[in-house]
This record gives sequence, structure tokens and C-alpha cells, in this order.
Amino acid sequence: MARTLDIGTRIELVSMDPHFHDISISLYRQDTIAAYLVHTYSSLASAAERIASVVAAMKALGGLEETDDGLMRFPCGDAHQQAIRRLFLDSCKLAPETDPEPRPLHIFDKKADGTIAISSLGAGLYEAHPQGDVQGAERRVATIARGLIRLGEMEEVADEPNQARFTCGQAHDALVGLLLVRAPNVRAAMREAGEMASRGVLSAPSAQE
Repeated sequence: MARTLDIGTRIELVSMDPHFHDISISLYRQDTIAAYLVHTYSSLASAAERIASVVAAMKALGGLEETDDGLMRFPCGDAHQQAIRRLFLDSCKLAPETDPEPRPLHIFDKKADGTIAISSLGAGLYEAHPQGDVQGAERRVATIARGLIRLGEMEEVADEPNQARFTCGQAHDALVGLLLVRAPNVRAAMREAGEMASRGVLSAPSAQE
């Protein structure tokens, strides 16, 4: 992880933003609190508007709130760093003119040829279950639950392979809806994140970045 004294520690990078002149956009975590900053060193006109669109998407898709200092955090106060990295990457994929909305707590699973839904059981606990007749339902819901655990740094629940829990003990429905899209194929999601970060290196500030 790269460290910048003024704005915290960089935890994720989109090296070339396809929606705005291929600028670099980074996500920084503050060193003393579980709060985050989306930042670019680009001095191009309207770069600040592009950053604002990414922030708006993260707030809508992940249920984040904004602090008085203009930082973002989860209402529970926990870092959920792995999950926010995924949230940042997916938010950067949205075009600035997109009106982001929270994603539903269900997904059509191609391997099961049916719909898998996620239910909130309270205290940060979520359960995956099939809707209707789903092929290999027991195996697929367990796979999706494991995907959520890995993508969101959630914890396993003993003897309940179709459940996952946030350690903060609070609900994060919007965040789960976002992670659910990637949960059926978590390896591809992790590989994609690595590829996005390796497409370039965040360079010193310049008018061309």
C-alpha cells in the first residue's frame, strides 16, 4: 500500500478512468479513523466533478455517510476495508451521468439456473437461500455465502454454510447487494481488482494525469 502523508494511506487504485480522460483515481484510508477519501492528482477541468460522481455512487451503492470533513465512512464506524475497495472499483465503473441506486438482495445464478436471494437476519447476519426450484441449491447458496465472506471480510457461522456475518453486528443491506453481484465468482472479482490496479502506476501530479 502506498502512503501519502497529507491524505492517508492509499488502499485501492483505478489507474485509468475510462469515463474521464484516463485519469488515475485512488481511494485513501485515514490513519486515525475508519474514514475514506476518493482523490485524484489530475488538474484537468471537471476532475473534481468526476470525483464527486464516484463519491455519490459509493454512498448510494454502499450505504456510506459523509463526515463534516468531507470523508466517507460506514454508519457502524468499522472500516470494512476489503468491502469498500470493491465498492470503490464498481463505483468507478459507472459513467458520471448514471443515477446510482442500491442493488437488490437477489441475483440470477447461471450455474443454478435460478434466483438466489439474501435475507438479513439482524445483528449483521445474512443468509443465502434459493427462490423457487434451483438446481443444486444447497451447494450454490453455500458458494455465494463464501463469496460474501471473502469479498466483505465477513465471518463464517458455525454449522450454517449459507450464512455470513459482519463483525460489527450491524446491517449493511446496500453493501451486501453490491457484493452479491460478484459473490458467485469471487475468484474472477479478485483477479479483476488486481488487473485494474496493475494497468498503471500513480505518478506525480501533472496537468496531463
